[in-house]
Amino acid sequence: MATFKEFRNNVKPNWCPGCGDFSVQAAMQRAAANVGLEPEGLAVISGIGCSGRISGYINSYGFHGIHGRSLPIAQGVKMANRELTVIASGGDGDGFAIGMGHTIHAIRRNIDITYIVMDNQIYGLTKGQTSPRSAAGFKTKSTPQGSIEPALSPMEMALSAGATFVAQSFSTDLKDLTAIIEAGINHKGFSLINVFSPCVTYNKINTYDWFKENLTKLSDIEGYDHTNREEAMQTLMKHDGLVTGIIYQNTERKSYQELIPGYAPEALAKADLDLSQESFDKLVAEFT
Repeated sequence: MATFKEFRNNVKPNWCPGCGDFSVQAAMQRAAANVGLEPEGLAVISGIGCSGRISGYINSYGFHGIHGRSLPIAQGVKMANRELTVIASGGDGDGFAIGMGHTIHAIRRNIDITYIVMDNQIYGLTKGQTSPRSAAGFKTKSTPQGSIEPALSPMEMALSAGATFVAQSFSTDLKDLTAIIEAGINHKGFSLINVFSPCVTYNKINTYDWFKENLTKLSDIEGYDHTNREEAMQTLMKHDGLVTGIIYQNTERKSYQELIPGYAPEALAKADLDLSQESFDKLVAEFT
């Protein structure tokens, strides 16, 4: 069985010193090892932004896609190779702005992949503009007088869209983040994990200290039931979304793959996948 060190490669991340994405990378590598994966059994698909580079920093199959498109690529990879564990990753701009349509429909489908969003409430790679997660009044190069738009609430959105696994963590809590990613990988269905990952260069408001003062661990809320969707929504609203832990999980609903005739491994074992030259030529002719 592989150790987390085997998920390392020789590519040195070029994130800014102190970036929260370093911890996300470490947690992904540890989680992959802890659930018993081998490097060849994992595919990491990323989008654009500082966080999009992560697929090149992990020793596994990887694909660095275009802005907002990590999820359709990841879904295609999973449908093409059911044996792979697929993790999609990106930033809050990638997943909650240009890629929001894909996020909503991946949730709706409940396709069996894990989506990790590194949420720093700003566009970092393009030098500090307002993102969908920036609060009203947030001053950036694109909003020098302060943003007039409210911040998107992605966890509430995910619950409303019918997500079966919704969780949040903080990049400094490596143990908790690793455990949540493990749970997301093991969940049969779409897992959305939002990680508060501070941008130390351009976001001087939502800093490490700010999160430490404002986050509430769900494990500290007595009697919290993460299988209760209504309670999950009420708790998010009460704490303005600033909670960490598994917010909601539904293990009753089947994944997208389980609902497709012939997709399950037992059905595949009975299928005749041999392709004759004649059949191949016929398929090619349809596209020429």
